[in-house]
Amino acid sequence: MGAAKANNNRDTYRATAVTLIVFGILYLVDKLIHFSSIGLPWVMNKDNFLLYTAVIFLIFKRDKSVGLVLIGLWLILNFGLITALLGTMSAYLLPVTLLVLGIILYWLATR
Repeated sequence: MGAAKANNNRDTYRATAVTLIVFGILYLVDKLIHFSSIGLPWVMNKDNFLLYTAVIFLIFKRDKSVGLVLIGLWLILNFGLITALLGTMSAYLLPVTLLVLGIILYWLATR
């Protein structure tokens, strides 16, 4: 039981370290090229930092629960954005998105 907890802690430290590194790189790159000046203002949108963290935790932790909770929080906090995007896209986007999310969740559940 102790080894499993140590591995979980190590995964958490690794995911947190990568998150901090990614945020540091994003801030440095933004200081150099200013994402908003090249048409990418959403990159440094503070709401997206939660999404970046969720993706990093899904990639670097064996236990995917933290990453899934963070993605759920991001989806709830950005529900208006998501519905606006879905409303302006084609009728095929929602079914394709549901299929992709279902496949990803199934893959995560079977790992």
